[in-house]
Amino acid sequence: MTVIAFLGAGSVVFTRELLADLLSFDELRDVTLTLHDIDPERLETAELIARRTAAQLGANPVVTAHLDRREALEGADFVVNAIQVGMYPATVRDFEIPARYGLRQTIADTLGVGGIFRALRTFPVLDGIAADMRELCPDAWLLNYTNPMAMNVAYLGAIAPDLKVAGLCHSVFWTVHDLAALLGVPHEEIDYTGAGVNHQAWLLRFEHRGESLYPRLDELLERDDSLGRRVRMDMYRRLGYFPTETSEHSSEYVPWYLHHDSEIERLRIPVGDYLRISAENVAEYRETRRSLLAGEPLDLTRAATEYAPQVIHSMVTGVRRRIHANVINAGLITNLPEGYAVEVPCAVDRDGLHPERVGDLPPQCAVLNRAFAGVGELTVRAALDGDPRLVRQAAMADPNTAATLTVDAIWALCDELTTAHGELLPAGLRA
Repeated sequence: MTVIAFLGAGSVVFTRELLADLLSFDELRDVTLTLHDIDPERLETAELIARRTAAQLGANPVVTAHLDRREALEGADFVVNAIQVGMYPATVRDFEIPARYGLRQTIADTLGVGGIFRALRTFPVLDGIAADMRELCPDAWLLNYTNPMAMNVAYLGAIAPDLKVAGLCHSVFWTVHDLAALLGVPHEEIDYTGAGVNHQAWLLRFEHRGESLYPRLDELLERDDSLGRRVRMDMYRRLGYFPTETSEHSSEYVPWYLHHDSEIERLRIPVGDYLRISAENVAEYRETRRSLLAGEPLDLTRAATEYAPQVIHSMVTGVRRRIHANVINAGLITNLPEGYAVEVPCAVDRDGLHPERVGDLPPQCAVLNRAFAGVGELTVRAALDGDPRLVRQAAMADPNTAATLTVDAIWALCDELTTAHGELLPAGLRA
């Protein structure tokens, strides 16, 4: 019987969506689900979701809940990682402290000082997960959803190259889905390839029946001036390839937008947006728990687009699929750093996950990706070496931070964030 461990199962909305997709597959309706969270109430809520989802779908999984991570991991075939170290209070610190220095962020979970410190909070937990998996389920696939995706996958590649790791994110899928709706083309008829780094990949191929859809997008932009008032539309018009993450995300990864009041107005950039999203997530958790305890049915309406259930189904049944995933760059993208994490198309079947070689990215895209990856490489190296200076140097290399703050301010900001996050950080980086 297939055993699937969920780490960070208390991320209940995410867990609900994954389980609804997973248990809808006939071949996976009797899997074993082992749920883990460090928060007893959230773990109880996740277990209620799992049992209610199974009942509503007529599935019959074995469901167990564990505060001890090792109990959840023992004998697992798949490990789905959705942890958020520090939870909402840490997210608030990642926004409020930089804001006092005049640094604007929108999401702060991937790059910038927010992404750097989120990674540094996560790495010690990844150390423990990797060690436990080596002992308890060494052949399992670790399917990571936790951000910052590229830094986390790169860190796991450095500390546990023997583990099978894939980072899963739906940004490429939803980018194509939304562009399809905008252009009036059925999504299922579009052929596409995305490649780059997570949250800054590029649609290298975007075709309908053998013809590029980019000219149709160009025509639409010419007709509708308001459509161009979004960051990634602006980036597409200047770079020639569409970025595969939202405008909110994309604005943080380049030095061009967030420190200009006029650009924030022109491109309608919602500064600090993730604080609103995070507060809404907390409210949705509370409402979901209330609904469960009241015996109300779950809303299992879903798009069936999450990758983890598809990956698991393909590896269990042999049904072949093509997805986009994050893996270590071993000659896959030839003008990005070897050994760092890249996002590329991958085939999935009973034998595992098979990344496709992309070759060179367009040079203008590769230049931006290398700057993005450089921040992550320094952050990973800071944790591996226990060198606090590398944390500050990673922040200095970050495009948005460097465009906004002086180097003295960057170091002072990193000092303050280090104190604020305290024991959540690796021991060697708390200075």
